[in-house]
Amino acid sequence: MFDNLTQRLSNSFKALQGKNKLSEENIKEAIREVRRSLLEADVALDVIKYFIERVQTKAIGLKVGEGLSPSQAFVKLVESELTEVIGGQNESLNLSTQPPAVVMVAGLQGSGKTTSVAKLARFLKEEQKKKVLVVSADVYRPAAIEQLKVLAEQVDVDFFPSTIDDKPEKIVSDAKKQAQSQFHDVLLVDTAGRLAIDEQMMSEIQILQKKVNPIETLFVVDSMTGQDAAHTAKAFSDKLPLTGVILTKTDGDARGGAALSVRHITGKPIKFMGVGEKTDALEAFHPDRLVSRILGMGDVLSLVDEISKKVDHKKAQKNVQKMAKGRFDLDDMRDQLMQMQEMGGMGALMDKLPGMGQIPQSVKNQVIGDSESSRMIAIINSMTPKERNHINLIKGSRKKRIAAGSGTDVQHVNKLLKQFEKMQKTMKKMKGGKMKKMMQQMEGMQGQGGMPDLSKMPGFGNKKFPF
Repeated sequence: MFDNLTQRLSNSFKALQGKNKLSEENIKEAIREVRRSLLEADVALDVIKYFIERVQTKAIGLKVGEGLSPSQAFVKLVESELTEVIGGQNESLNLSTQPPAVVMVAGLQGSGKTTSVAKLARFLKEEQKKKVLVVSADVYRPAAIEQLKVLAEQVDVDFFPSTIDDKPEKIVSDAKKQAQSQFHDVLLVDTAGRLAIDEQMMSEIQILQKKVNPIETLFVVDSMTGQDAAHTAKAFSDKLPLTGVILTKTDGDARGGAALSVRHITGKPIKFMGVGEKTDALEAFHPDRLVSRILGMGDVLSLVDEISKKVDHKKAQKNVQKMAKGRFDLDDMRDQLMQMQEMGGMGALMDKLPGMGQIPQSVKNQVIGDSESSRMIAIINSMTPKERNHINLIKGSRKKRIAAGSGTDVQHVNKLLKQFEKMQKTMKKMKGGKMKKMMQQMEGMQGQGGMPDLSKMPGFGNKKFPF
């Protein structure tokens, strides 16, 4: 996510490397590169101008703190100002009203609106323990109602049935009555999308908005459209009292123009980001964490949140206990691969680690990808329980059977076995004291309900930026 911008910005900061102090000349050089980086990222010109003026004003005469190099001081300034431009801090949904809290979702056709409604329903149900009812007021696209029904079943929330013969105002009014009678906390309303902004569309959604009077009106926008996304959101916000924005398809957005432009142009906060196709691929928008990720500093807090939500802690604890005794089999390896996939794969995790933004994409691609993980899981599943516990049994004929059963070839089976043997040797080295110490730290984290002291972890102890 935003890989191009990360690479460009890291190169622009190099203009200050090796400098003893910040001067007007080298600051101008660095700012010129930052401006170029933002232009290539398709950030709106108004936003770039505003941001550059703020950075330039504060950079000239900037005092470099003790222990910081001039380049690090400049990066810290860019981080602070960029965070401010895109929102400053996380703004959550306002659901403080007499239930049901009505949340209306609007957007252009193809922006990922219906999917975002399902993601949001799952988020509210799992994260905030809300009873959710979803309804489609899209009477123009026949498949929209059925699509939302299927997605509602997937995320296990209630669905209010509607037909294309009904009027949107009546659909939502009836859905609200049901939500009240069945004690739902939140009613999510999916509205009709269009290919472009037109007067008919705006008048329809204005009428619906006045009739429904939602506490939150969220605009869904495709981040891959760059600064056009911000201008589209602005056009909507001029006609409709928006309370926030959901950015979709950010996992496929290498530039980041939309994310950096929307808040400044619309004045409305980005509340959520869609980071994948699955219904759990929705993240609360934290401007400081996103900027940290863009600048190559990682996003450890989001990583910890991800782990706490999606890792099976009981199974993890059991695996650690096995490893402490020097035991590690293919079943354990499969569990680790499956949990990695649950968290979005190795690529998604790498993006959140400090310094990973500086690693070329070609190098990242060499790391085990989602397809490779799936292949390895398939190979392990094709083995018998005895084979998974005793890999020395896996010889010629067994390898052929396993390869055929997993839809791979013997070469892939051999590769997996070699990788496993390396992991097993590593685990045996961890046997005893080292592993016990790790277990104690994990137990301490669980007891405190917090995160570990990152200053004592390798790579996190120094407070320097990765430039």
